[in-house]
Amino acid sequence: MSSELEEFYQEFFQDVLAAADAGGQYAEDAFFELFCAQVVEDGDLETADRAQYLSPKGLRVDGYGGDPLTSEGALSLIISDFNQSPVIKSLTATDLNAIFKRVSNFLAKSLDAEFRNSLEETSPAFGLADMINARWPSVEKVRLLLISNRILSARVDGRDAEEFMGVPVTHSVWDIERLHDFAILGRGREDINIDLEGKFGGPLSALPAHLNSAGYEAYLVVVPGQQLAAIYNHWGARLLEQNVRVFLQARGNVNKGIRNTLENDPEMFFAYNNGVTATAESVETRMTDAGLVITGFKNLQVVNGGQTTASIHAASRKKEIDLSRVFVQMKLSIVEPEKAVDVVPKISEYANSQNRVNAADFFANHPFHVRMQDFSRRLSAPAADGSFRGSKWFYERARGQYPDARAYLTGSKKREFDTTNPKSQVFSKTDLAKFLMVWRGHPDIVSKGAQKNFAAFAGEIGREWSKQSDSFNEDFYRHAIAKAIIFREVERIVTAQPWYEGGYRANVVAYAIAKIAHDTEALGRCVDFDGVWRKQGISTAFREALTTSAEAVHEVIVNPPASMRNVTEWAKQQACWNRVTNLRIEWPAAWLGELLTDKEQRENERAGKKDQRLLNGIQAQTAVVTAGGRAWREIRAWGEEKKILSPKELEILRVCASMPKVIPTEKQCMVAIEALGRLHREGCQLGKEIV
Repeated sequence: MSSELEEFYQEFFQDVLAAADAGGQYAEDAFFELFCAQVVEDGDLETADRAQYLSPKGLRVDGYGGDPLTSEGALSLIISDFNQSPVIKSLTATDLNAIFKRVSNFLAKSLDAEFRNSLEETSPAFGLADMINARWPSVEKVRLLLISNRILSARVDGRDAEEFMGVPVTHSVWDIERLHDFAILGRGREDINIDLEGKFGGPLSALPAHLNSAGYEAYLVVVPGQQLAAIYNHWGARLLEQNVRVFLQARGNVNKGIRNTLENDPEMFFAYNNGVTATAESVETRMTDAGLVITGFKNLQVVNGGQTTASIHAASRKKEIDLSRVFVQMKLSIVEPEKAVDVVPKISEYANSQNRVNAADFFANHPFHVRMQDFSRRLSAPAADGSFRGSKWFYERARGQYPDARAYLTGSKKREFDTTNPKSQVFSKTDLAKFLMVWRGHPDIVSKGAQKNFAAFAGEIGREWSKQSDSFNEDFYRHAIAKAIIFREVERIVTAQPWYEGGYRANVVAYAIAKIAHDTEALGRCVDFDGVWRKQGISTAFREALTTSAEAVHEVIVNPPASMRNVTEWAKQQACWNRVTNLRIEWPAAWLGELLTDKEQRENERAGKKDQRLLNGIQAQTAVVTAGGRAWREIRAWGEEKKILSPKELEILRVCASMPKVIPTEKQCMVAIEALGRLHREGCQLGKEIV
C-alpha cells in the first residue's frame, strides 16, 4: 500500500470529520455526501439521494440514485461502509457478501406491504421502499453500489451478476483506492473494454481516416442501431464523456426528431441524423476479405451524439420500433490516455459548436469560470471575527486544482497557503451552481442533484453571459461568496432544530433560501450581500429569518400529496415549489429592517458593471501589448488569408501590429481579443498564449 494512498485516506477522513463538525451532522452522513459527490462527478451515478435504513435483522440501505423512471429503468441502491479506524482496513470477499446481502434484503422487503406499513411515513426509508414498490413493474435492471473507505482485497476479483425476480442485478464497488484514483489521478472508473465479437453482435467495418505518418489515428464507422443500443444498455451513461453528459441534460427536446425518425422512417436514420463523434484509448482491428474491421474498443467515449445514443437505446425497449433498419455513422478518434485531458474536451467543444444551445463548452474553459477563478485568486475576504488576517475562497473551475496548487509546497509555504486558502472555503462549479440557483428560484432543480442543476445553471448563465458579460463582475463574485456563506449557515441551522428528525436536509436548505429570495423580491427589497461578505457571516436577525423559513418549508416538504409518498422525489417537483411560494410567513421585523431597497441595489449593480468594463479594458490592453507587434502581424495575416476578419477587425489588428510605434486603445484591444478568440475557434494556432 503506497504512502500516497495512506495520506489520501487520512486527509479524506479528516475532511469527513470537519464537514460533520461544520454542518452539525453525523460523520456517516458527511461521509455519504462527500464520497457520493465524487461518484456523481465521475458519472457512475446521476444523483445520490440520502435514504438511510438500518435494522438488526440484516437490512440496510443508505441512499439511491434517483427515480428509475428518469434513469432508463435502472434502480440504483447505495450502501455505505464507513471505517473509523486511523489506518486503512481491508475489504474482503466475506465482507462484500455480507454488505450486499443487507441491501438485497432491503430490496426484497420493499416489495412487502407489511414491511412498508411498519415504516414511519415521513422517513426517507419509507419513501424509498414505496418508490421501489411503485416502480418495480418498470425496473429493467438493479445496481447495488457500495461506497467504502476500506481497500478492496487483492483476492477479490469481481462479483458475478445475479437476478432478482427475473431482473438482472449488478454490483459495483467504490473503495478508498478507487476514490483516490479519481480524486487525485483522474481515473476512478474501471476500463470500458468492449468485445464486439464476443458480446455485442460482431465486428464493425471501418474506413481509416488517417495517414500512418500523421501521429493520429481515426476511423469512419457505420454502427447498426441494435449494436449501439446493446453497448449502451451494458455501460449506460459511462459511455458519455462528462461534458456531454451534463450538456445533453439541458437539451430536453432535441431528441423528439430522433424519436420520430426511429418510429416512422428508421431506414432514413443514417441520412437524417448527424451520427456520433467518439474517442477511444485504443481499438482492436483485423483485416478481412471485405476490408478492415474493428473487433473491440478500450474506453470508448461518446463526446457528441449523447442524445442519439440514449434515444436509440430507449427505442430498443419498444416492440413497435424496428432497429434492424437503423444505422449510425461514427467518427472515431484514438486518443492516448496522457493526451485525453487536453484533446477530448477540444473534440467535444468543436463537435458541439453548432448545436442550437450555445452552452456546449460551458465547462472549465468557459470565460465565466475563468473570470470566477481570477476573482477567487485575487480577492481576499475580510477577516472574520476573532481573526487578524483575511483569507480567500478557492474556486476549483477544474477538478483537482486545489490539491495541485499545494502539492509542491513545503514547510512554511504550505502552511501559509493553507491559512490563506482554508479547505473549508474551497468550492467547485457544481457548488457554485447550487449556491446561486436557490436564489434564482429553482430549489426543485437543485433538489434533482448536482449534474441536472449544473446543466440548468449552465443554460441560464450562458445566455446571460452572451448578452451582458459585464454583469459578472467583482460584486457578482462577492455576492456569490455571500450566498455560499448563507447556504452553509442554513445547513447548520437546520441540523440544530428540534423539529429536524434527520433526512431531507438538502431539500429543506434549498427551499428555505429560495423562499427568502422569493419573498424579499415580492417586497421590492434585497438581502445585503455586501454586508454578509464584509462580516463573512450573517446577522442574528437574518439567522432568525432563515430559521423561520426552514421550519415553514419543512412542513410542506415532508407532507407530499397522496399521489407521491416519496418526500425526496416530491421536493424535485415544480408543484412543491409552487406550494412553498404560496406560504404566508410572518418575517422578523429586525430582519426586514436590514434589507436593501431596489434603488440601492440597482445603484450597486450599475457601479459594479462600470468597474468591470474598466477592468476588462485594462486586462485586454495588457494582453495585447505584452504579445507585441510581431505576434499580431502573424495573427492578422492568418485571418486575412482565411477571409474571416471584418474590415474593422483588420484595421484594429493593423494598429496592434504597428506596436510599439502606435499603442491601441483599451476599446481596440477588447475588439482584438474578441477577434483572436474567433480565429482560434476557426482553427488558428497563433496567439494561444494571449487568451
